[in-house]
Amino acid sequence: MALFLSLLLILLFPSTNAAWPPSPGYWPSSKFRPMSFHKGFKILWGPAHQSVHHNALTIWLDKTSGSGFKSVRPFRSGYFGASIKVQPGYTAGVITAFYLSNNEAHPGFHDEVDIEFLGTTYGKPYTLQTNVYIRGSGDGKIIGREMKFHLWFDPTQDFHHYAIFWKPKEIIFLVDDVPIRRYPRKSAATFPLRPMWVYGSIWDASSWATEDGKYKADYKYQPFVAEYNNFKASGCTAYAPAWCRPVSVSPSRSGGLTRQQRAAMRWVQRYHMVYNYCRDPKRNHALTPECRS
Repeated sequence: MALFLSLLLILLFPSTNAAWPPSPGYWPSSKFRPMSFHKGFKILWGPAHQSVHHNALTIWLDKTSGSGFKSVRPFRSGYFGASIKVQPGYTAGVITAFYLSNNEAHPGFHDEVDIEFLGTTYGKPYTLQTNVYIRGSGDGKIIGREMKFHLWFDPTQDFHHYAIFWKPKEIIFLVDDVPIRRYPRKSAATFPLRPMWVYGSIWDASSWATEDGKYKADYKYQPFVAEYNNFKASGCTAYAPAWCRPVSVSPSRSGGLTRQQRAAMRWVQRYHMVYNYCRDPKRNHALTPECRS
């Protein structure tokens, strides 16, 4: 019995020397067809800082401009993913993002769900930041719900798939089909429910992106380049009939994460999460009631 329990603990809680997460047992990215960039997206800003070749998008930032793109259609639920490779070397102050937002429809009062690469300095890993805003604004009063990770691989060496799964009861962030964060709906006040578009961008966020603004973008290293391909956006659009059923990222009938997927997520959060807003004593948690539940 003691040997059995020891083996069970090893399987559920691998040692810190483990190089890769436990298998999630299910690969939702394989269930959704990739789409043509030009079919699913349009240039939002910085058209001179974008190029598309064989359905792969390259965007870049220099001292004149960054660049961004936006989905043609808004969605009210779905699976949204892209394979991304970011630039190595000194990228402090630079944000490479893939996210959902309705900021253009609700300026100053928008919802947003973010995957962001926070630029870094030589010898330090990229930080992958996930975030959720509900009816926020950009005027300094916005309430972020950040969880940050140092990935178990180098995101500059190859493409990896990053995805946001959003349905009316939960948001799940995935990296290479491994769930890294689940944000459940606790109340209508703490969950984005209005339709959102899919966005991607690269831009200068020197005031906060790298160690709270300690290191700024240095344009002697320009251009700062990000590459995207394997775009996926599948779900209920804002124009779909009411009976449209949200897609799933698990094989279970309920659509919730399986035990194996949850074990993989616990591993990532135990060994690779470097910041959790709910555990930050400097935060006013009266503004984030979901941390107390």
